[in-house]
Amino acid sequence: MLAHLPPALQNLQLPLRLRLWDGHEFNLGPTPSVTIVVKDPQMVTQFTHPSLDALGAAFVEGKLELEGSISDVIRVCDEWSQALLGDQDSQPVRTAHDKEADAKAISYHYDLSNAFYQLWLDSDMAYSCAYFETGSETLEQAQQAKFRHLCRKLRLQPGEYLLDVGCGWGGLARYAAREFGAKVFGITLSKEQLELARERVTAEGLDDLVELQLLDYRDLPQDGRFDKVVSVGMFEHVGHANLAEYCKTLFGAVKEGGLVMNHGITAKRIDGRPVGRGAGEFIEKYVFPNGELPHLSMISAEISEAGLEIVDVESLRLHYARTLDHWSERLEDNLEAASRLVPEQALRIWRLYLAGCAYAFAKGWINLHQILAVKAHPDGSHELPWTRDDIYNP
Repeated sequence: MLAHLPPALQNLQLPLRLRLWDGHEFNLGPTPSVTIVVKDPQMVTQFTHPSLDALGAAFVEGKLELEGSISDVIRVCDEWSQALLGDQDSQPVRTAHDKEADAKAISYHYDLSNAFYQLWLDSDMAYSCAYFETGSETLEQAQQAKFRHLCRKLRLQPGEYLLDVGCGWGGLARYAAREFGAKVFGITLSKEQLELARERVTAEGLDDLVELQLLDYRDLPQDGRFDKVVSVGMFEHVGHANLAEYCKTLFGAVKEGGLVMNHGITAKRIDGRPVGRGAGEFIEKYVFPNGELPHLSMISAEISEAGLEIVDVESLRLHYARTLDHWSERLEDNLEAASRLVPEQALRIWRLYLAGCAYAFAKGWINLHQILAVKAHPDGSHELPWTRDDIYNP
């Protein structure tokens, strides 16, 4: 029956089975671990050019069904795509970002359903890279370790005023107030996040220390009122064209001698082009509208041009791969519950997205960097310790 397939598919040696709409099956290699069930006959003609965005879109739209673990599906489809398309590069993207467009993009992604996110995030709903100090931590432990790691890098002290840009569901803000005694002002563009975050602040009795608002970063006060600034998972949403304004805004918000921490996903390529063979296009269309990943050199240049001095950079790429593995496994374990909370298409998107991003971080297609900077005094001085020892041995 292989004769019924395009010649380009007949020579592949992949652990992949194709099951057609009429029940016929074709193994593209020995011992298939993944089965793609073809619902739409027109999909067969696309199988000779299996870009990752086309395969992902076909699954999202119900033209394909997938059998096998989602992590195996991602790996096998990437091997299939690479074998026939090679390493095709995407083109750099420059998207216009204004307040209205950014608010809509954030709402699309984060206002899906708080209950849905609770199924697979940790109890604090930290939707960012965790920190695995030994590699054996649970997701809960690793997310608490991430909060602690950020606060220690910021040398956060009781009574200091911390700005949390993109505060999400408020886990870091509450941790900084509860464990380090900081006063925190957090901002988000997600109404769903803000409502739950405020409820949790009140439930923990932290209203005197934590204030959260629905606010665009471009509307932050520029009077240097904050002792420290932390921004987690934020600059990915800013857009390449607005990075300079974003960094200048953080500079204006923090006092002289204050520290600014940016924790965000970074691109592999210096020009910030998306992941190749369509993976970046899939994320842009279905997951993060208007999202643009800067390369480390790009965001570092803008931080420096804004007047901040970079004093520490750490890659947490493999930490994010492990975090996403946890998230993906937890979602897969709760598919039935998830199907009652979000539309079927949304669930398909998130299954591919979480498993696909875990694969992308593990393969080195994208990275995660924590970039610590200081707004030095006019004479060039600052109060940072001479070494990093206090971060790890407080």
